[in-house]
Amino acid sequence: MQSYGLALDLRDDPALIARYKKEHAKVWPEVLARLREIGVTEMKIYLLGRRMFMYMEAVDGFSPERDFPKLANDSRYREWDELMRAHQERAPEAKPDDWWAPMEEVFDLSSQ
Repeated sequence: MQSYGLALDLRDDPALIARYKKEHAKVWPEVLARLREIGVTEMKIYLLGRRMFMYMEAVDGFSPERDFPKLANDSRYREWDELMRAHQERAPEAKPDDWWAPMEEVFDLSSQ
């Protein structure tokens, strides 16, 4: 199992933030299925103000650079992604090629 922490911001619009939360209360089944198909086994998104933190676990051998682009092969997933991106913006600390910016792990209780 591999774990990841990722950051992204929501646009500064209370109505968009409310809609984003509403959409995530009922994620489309096709989106969930595709995430599982590429090896994602756990995903949680937390929100503080506009900053989102995603905790994700994936199977051993998962590669974000290789496996996330596979999601674009599914038209329903692309539709979801376009809808969500209308609510989002890169975190200021993100690299130019990152949307969800990878975070540095600084502590792991299980390794202590």
